[in-house]
Amino acid sequence: MRHAFLLVLALAAATPAAAQDLRAQVRAKLAEAAPGTRFGLMVASEDGTEIVAIDPYGRYIPASNTKMFSTAVAFATMPDVNAPDEAGGNAVRIDGRDVVLIGNGDARMSSAGDCKVDCLAALADAVAAKTKRVRDVIGDDTRMPDERWSPGMSWNNIPTRSGTGVSALTADDNEVELVVAPGEPGKAGKVTLGSTYYTVDNLTLTVEGAETRIGYDRLPFERVVRVTGTIGKEAKPDISRMGIDDPAHFAAWRFKTLLEERGVKVKGQVRTFHRTLMPGDDPARREGPFAGSSDVPVLARLTPAPLAEDLKVINKISQNLHAELTLRRVSLLKGSGSIADGMTEVEAMLAKAGVARTAWDLSDGSGMSSYNRVSPRGVVQMLRWISGQSWGAQWRETLPIGGVDGTLRNRFKGTPLEGKVFAKTGTLNATNALAGYMIAASGKTLVFAFYANDMPASGSATKFMDAALIVIAAAN
Repeated sequence: MRHAFLLVLALAAATPAAAQDLRAQVRAKLAEAAPGTRFGLMVASEDGTEIVAIDPYGRYIPASNTKMFSTAVAFATMPDVNAPDEAGGNAVRIDGRDVVLIGNGDARMSSAGDCKVDCLAALADAVAAKTKRVRDVIGDDTRMPDERWSPGMSWNNIPTRSGTGVSALTADDNEVELVVAPGEPGKAGKVTLGSTYYTVDNLTLTVEGAETRIGYDRLPFERVVRVTGTIGKEAKPDISRMGIDDPAHFAAWRFKTLLEERGVKVKGQVRTFHRTLMPGDDPARREGPFAGSSDVPVLARLTPAPLAEDLKVINKISQNLHAELTLRRVSLLKGSGSIADGMTEVEAMLAKAGVARTAWDLSDGSGMSSYNRVSPRGVVQMLRWISGQSWGAQWRETLPIGGVDGTLRNRFKGTPLEGKVFAKTGTLNATNALAGYMIAASGKTLVFAFYANDMPASGSATKFMDAALIVIAAAN
């Protein structure tokens, strides 16, 4: 008995030293990052036992880690994310001589020629079967207030797919493809757009043997894209996807084209109905449209696939627009469809999870806002709470897997953590983030939240963060 007692004392004495040694190893890995980089880390067992903590109460920009909050609150509050998404389905009605395309928050409606589900063409077919003559084609996104960009999003992201406008009426992800191919040496490259919605000011130059450096820009609400830079004569085409500032107008513009292809003559113009968010906005008004007749019946409505499928897309590939629309759709359950009302639901969820209110401040649903802040300890608390929910296992399946898929497909390959990290990434200016779950060498599941902020000169800290996690997993 005496020997057993002494052994217990020895193990107890060794544990703090082992923990200190592990922390020192982690710090050594992180010290390899660029000077000035600020790290926050919290790793715990499933029961909450702390394993490693570095500035766990610090407040860090989470970047796309923010999507964890948006998708989790959808699982926690939406009636049935695994049923066909009837509530979100976009619709069409004929109001007098006008045809009105109504947005209900669906992020997935497509006008592609090979579309099989949730197709804008199906709504065009319904109109064409009813009439061959209309006046205006109107895009109505009044189901949600007109908050196309969230507070704290950098203005320079607006022309890109990362910063495309957010609207209850969305078609084709509110994106247009831009392709630049080589021309003849000394002449402009060949610029092709995936839509005639925009026109091009081509200022590119094809240069023999040159490195391809293509850029593009567009002032807000302009329809002219200025494409600049050089492309090598033998280079592969440079492909980008641009954002759209007025998604409701773009969807209505595209709908007009589909109507005309079906023999419907459009005599008027493309217009939009928007709703300005006012103080004290009455949620009862959210059914819209507010600029037209609300008593006109819907002619046809789409039924998208279950929302759960899109929640998986959001986390796996880090889809900004879909994350923003998810937050606003959560807001519609009790509020106006605004960002602020969505955050009210997030706050209620985090209170249930036991996350301290000082551990987070969020201004959007995607992570593009530079105003967002979270603490590693608060995020770990949320992740542990999610694991205990009836939907927790399904939510975890939405996360990228290290070395396997999503935004982690090229990380942790060939390491002991390949296939054993299930986590959401995050990248923004001077910011890297990774939070989720990992399977340690012992087979135990660890919960972690890891942030790097303030990296100089647009450097990346991901390889140092990954190395630290490998060390932690090996020791547990």
